[in-house]
Parts: sequence; C-alpha cells; structure tokens
Amino acid sequence: MSSERHRRVESLVRELVASYLTQHANPNPLITVTQVSSSPDYRQMTVYITTIPAGEEAAALAFLKRSGRDIRGHVKRRSNLKQIPFLSFAVDAGERHRQHIDDIARQVEQQTTPPDDVSPVDLTS
Repeated sequence: MSSERHRRVESLVRELVASYLTQHANPNPLITVTQVSSSPDYRQMTVYITTIPAGEEAAALAFLKRSGRDIRGHVKRRSNLKQIPFLSFAVDAGERHRQHIDDIARQVEQQTTPPDDVSPVDLTS
C-alpha cells in the first residue's frame, strides 16, 4: 500500500513541476521532467530532468535551483499534500544514456540500409 502511495505522490509532484516549467521556464533549453524519487517520509524529493538540446543541463539546473522556492510554492498551492517536500534537482543520466544508445542504433541502421534508388541485381541470369 505504501509503495502505491509513493508512486502516486511522486507522479503528482512530477506533473506539478512539469506544469511549473511549462508556464515559467524559457523553452531554450527545453527541460523535461523524467522522474521523481521520494524519501520514505516524503520530506525530500529528487526531480530528474533532461534537456533538449543536450548539453544544456548546467543552465537548466541553475534555473531550477534559483526557482526551487517558487516550484515548492507551486506544489503547495496545487496539491493537498500534508507535507510539502523539499525539492532537489538532478540530471537523469539513465535517460541521457538511453538517448545516446538510440542515436547509435539509428546511425547503424542508416549505414546498413541500402539507398532507395539502388535497384536489386538479378543474379539468376
């Protein structure tokens, strides 16, 4: 039961932080909230993010750190949580690695796929 509640609270906080970013963050870089993890007592939560374009994580983390108090206030106003968690922010390295693997797979696929304008060779004659 407790783990279900954790998932619901983490999901709520993830949605609220994302809505704050939609309203207040500059679209360059685009900041995406990938997941939220909570301490067992809900007092501390870590919000994991990625950015588009890649490489803009430092600027995004600086913005999030500056806006942490406002984001926490947004969560307080928009939720009915008894305890409003303190939020910390981190880059989601797992998501960044997944994107890198997808890029490599795309490159390999492009190298092994024959061009459309090449006609097949008839080897039966």
